Amino acid sequence: MVTSASASSELDYRPSYLAAGIATTLVFLLYLVTLSPSTAMWDTSEYIAAAYILGIPHPPGNPFFILIGRVATILPLGVSIATKVNILAALSSAIASGVWFLITERVLVHWFPQRWQRVAGGALAALLGATAFTVWSQSVVNEKVYTVSLAFFAIVAWLTVRWCDDPDDPKANKLLILVAYLLGLGYANHPAGFLAGPAVAAAVLIRRPRTLLNWKLLLAGAAALVFGMTPFATQPIIAAHNPAINEGEPTACRDGLKFSCTFSKGTKDAFMYNFNREQYAKPPLGVRQAPFSAQMGMWWLYFKWQWIRDAHGQLAALQGVLAAIFLVLGLFGGYVHWRRDRQSFWFFGPLMFTLTIALVVYMNFKYGYSQAPELGDAVEREVRDRDYFYLWSYSAWSVWAALGLVFLWESLAALVGADTVRVGHETVEVPRRNSWFVTSPVLALALVPLIFNWSASSRSTQTDTRDFAHDLLNSVEPYGVLVTVGDNDTFPLWYAQEVEGIRKDVVVANTSLLNTDWYTRQILRRPVYEYDAAKGPAIYRGRPWTRPKGPPLNMTLEQADAVPLTVELREPQTFAKPGTDIVAQISPRVLTRADLFVLYMIRDAFPERPIYFSRTSGGYPYELGLGNYVMTQGLARRLMPKVPVPGPDTLIVQGEGWLDLARTKALWNDVFQAPASMIRKNDWIDKPSAGIPYLYVTTGIILGSALEQTGKPDEAQKVVAQAERVAKAAKVDEIFRQMRPPAGLRETGDVPAAQPVPLRAPQP
Repeated sequence: MVTSASASSELDYRPSYLAAGIATTLVFLLYLVTLSPSTAMWDTSEYIAAAYILGIPHPPGNPFFILIGRVATILPLGVSIATKVNILAALSSAIASGVWFLITERVLVHWFPQRWQRVAGGALAALLGATAFTVWSQSVVNEKVYTVSLAFFAIVAWLTVRWCDDPDDPKANKLLILVAYLLGLGYANHPAGFLAGPAVAAAVLIRRPRTLLNWKLLLAGAAALVFGMTPFATQPIIAAHNPAINEGEPTACRDGLKFSCTFSKGTKDAFMYNFNREQYAKPPLGVRQAPFSAQMGMWWLYFKWQWIRDAHGQLAALQGVLAAIFLVLGLFGGYVHWRRDRQSFWFFGPLMFTLTIALVVYMNFKYGYSQAPELGDAVEREVRDRDYFYLWSYSAWSVWAALGLVFLWESLAALVGADTVRVGHETVEVPRRNSWFVTSPVLALALVPLIFNWSASSRSTQTDTRDFAHDLLNSVEPYGVLVTVGDNDTFPLWYAQEVEGIRKDVVVANTSLLNTDWYTRQILRRPVYEYDAAKGPAIYRGRPWTRPKGPPLNMTLEQADAVPLTVELREPQTFAKPGTDIVAQISPRVLTRADLFVLYMIRDAFPERPIYFSRTSGGYPYELGLGNYVMTQGLARRLMPKVPVPGPDTLIVQGEGWLDLARTKALWNDVFQAPASMIRKNDWIDKPSAGIPYLYVTTGIILGSALEQTGKPDEAQKVVAQAERVAKAAKVDEIFRQMRPPAGLRETGDVPAAQPVPLRAPQP
């Protein structure tokens, strides 16, 4: 093997903190340039809103993130709340990139005598780690808490590498105590905070096993670990204050913070249920949700995405080649790491094993959403692509990929020209200085993800999620109840209401969450917010709107808690709403708790409160026997007190049902903001959430068809043309081409079942 080992056995290693700081700054600037100014799909809105109001997101609640996220939202930066939280994500990942720089440089100290060579290797690691697709895309919008976890993860790795240098140093034990504290604090951010723990233990066992006999150190480490997890103690306190987002409600206090209920078995049980994420009921590791080969195949699929995110399948061959190159570079990097620096390898080697094979085993995923499309629905799939769970894996891989690239660079330089140098008892080939520069173009490989991932990762113009929330909320009349079904038609609404103050008068009722007791209590406690007509759409102005006196459910907390999870209907049942013509025939089926609460809200609040079903819920109102009583208004279907009467603006559209033409046209022309932002973004790479642009495309086609058949062809052409632009921009134009205008507009006849929009229920 070619080597450039130092002729001196004494290593003068001083970390290049200045260079690492420069690398961190440059990465941070890259993220700022491509940073999202707003929110995004999936969990982004939930976390931004929860941080802003000091709430509790989905289990286990991520208390440390909520605390630092809240600090971020109050910083006087002169930008929006969403931007501030997104900057926190960017800064966290940039710090991790700087740490990968330091670790790579540290490994190279046993390899290269000159600092510039080691700095070059560190820069390669920082660049690759920062621009890998999943890392980059998660760093420019705070979709999860994983970038903060990555920063903790990287810092723990650096401290452990430093400990491995000299485990007998008088300060070595203090480093281990600090590592233990950071592991605990990292866990308070996300359970992944413990991921580095096994590798730390392996390093201690191999480098200095007698450390395990130091009971004082072990006790101090355990205390530091527990102390790091103390942010979890804030959860029962926060929950007792009943924030608008209070998922899991880890407290037994129902009417404010009290000593008696906080320190009770009820609070302990609620807290542990949340802490252990029992809500998601994942099977034990021995019960594999997919073959292990398929689970490793998922890791490989997402690994391919890191170097070129070919979201639309246009560069599949190149993507495969690049993935193979970076896989081989990483494997060679691991090999030379083992050969050149065993001290740090005994930590980093087990770490990479933990982040790859062990993590795949632990996550125990079903088939990935985009994996093995030829299998279709023959296998169970995750509801979305889970590449973000491997963010730590792909980020840390940059260290080995950089080492492999340096090894390739050195090998090519030696071929161009090298001198034979005797080092100790060995004779080695050391490339000449000019050889390094001649072969340096090979380092351009590190620019591949920067170049190819820019378009897919940048979110600098993305406001479509916020705009969708604005459009959906404004499809609902003042003081309405909006029934939703999943993450992407609920979390953005929480963000719009709690962060931007958009239409807080609307009560959002998510059917997945209505199956939990804490969520119904949340609805019962929610204040009745005043409708601000001046800020609302013009279509709702000039009319008196009566503010409701209470929540949409006429129940006590105890009565709501007593509602069963399911009720089996063995015979057809009739649901009638007094004071209206509504008589719904519900076929034999199992009614869930959510179904019951939707019916209860109609019973208790309608028609004083308008009731709407988000069109993302597909045929849900038909399942409850309400199909003839719902009428489309924009992105939602409004429940009517009687079957609508056909007229110039009240039509039945094949495949959609009743359509309020005038209201939908006014919303499309004067209120909706997302079509323009989707066209501006000009891409939609997340296929599992493509139901959102699909919803706008179908709305445009339905509206255009109705306008055309009511004698307004010019207006129809304008609407359909915009829908087509949305389809092309969001890369769902195939759907647009396949769709046909409804077969006809009828004045009488049965209403056909609506087609559901692909949207997923809340997941961990």
